[in-house]
This record gives sequence, C-alpha cells and structure tokens, in this order.
Amino acid sequence: MIAVRFSTLEFLVAAIGLISITPAVGEALCKPALSLNDVQFSPIEGPTLQRKWTAIVSVDASRCAANSTGFFEIVAMRLSENAPDLEFREQFFWSPPSIKVDLYFSADEAVERYRLENITPCICRD
Repeated sequence: MIAVRFSTLEFLVAAIGLISITPAVGEALCKPALSLNDVQFSPIEGPTLQRKWTAIVSVDASRCAANSTGFFEIVAMRLSENAPDLEFREQFFWSPPSIKVDLYFSADEAVERYRLENITPCICRD
C-alpha cells in the first residue's frame, strides 16, 4: 500500500485551484463579439497639441445573459517621429450595444495598427 502525504502548502494550492474553477464548471461562458468601427484621428487640437484617436466599439452580446458587461483591451502600435515605435494597451469597459473609446496622441504620433484583446467572457444566455 502506498501512502500519499500532502504538505499544508500543497493542500492549500490544490484547494485554491479547485475553488477558482468552480464557477466556470457551474455556468457556461460565452464571449461577446466586439468590432471596431468609425475609427478616426482628429486634427491637432489647440494648446495641448494633441490628436484624439476615436472609435466606436460595437458589442454583439446576443449570446450573453441579459445586462452582461465586461472589459477588453485595445492594443495599438504608436508611431512617433521623435521616439521609438511603441506597442501599448489600454483597458476599456464593454457594454451593449456599443461604446465610444478615445486615445490621445502627441502631434508627432500616429497609429500604425490596432486590435482587440482580452475580452471578458460573459455568462451564456439560457
């Protein structure tokens, strides 16, 4: 007969792991479909010498339970005339049917590309 012994630390790690997956097992998770639309870059604005990048994020949460909301990130590549190019991410809150997002850039900066990542799942509609 083989005796298996767990240390207190091993037991706690296993228990935390099981507790953290319990909600996922109990309820099915879905992802809303997010898309970027009406992307625009403003002219340089007044005394701040900034440009505003705006977009409408359409949220199709038809697979989600009523009143679902969550978070997502926009990952963008910033181009600059006076600094190295930089990929960065900003977190936003999603809510159906759409939201408007704004990012601010200096006059010598532009956006090369962008994408959506880390979209919070929702509880599936019954």
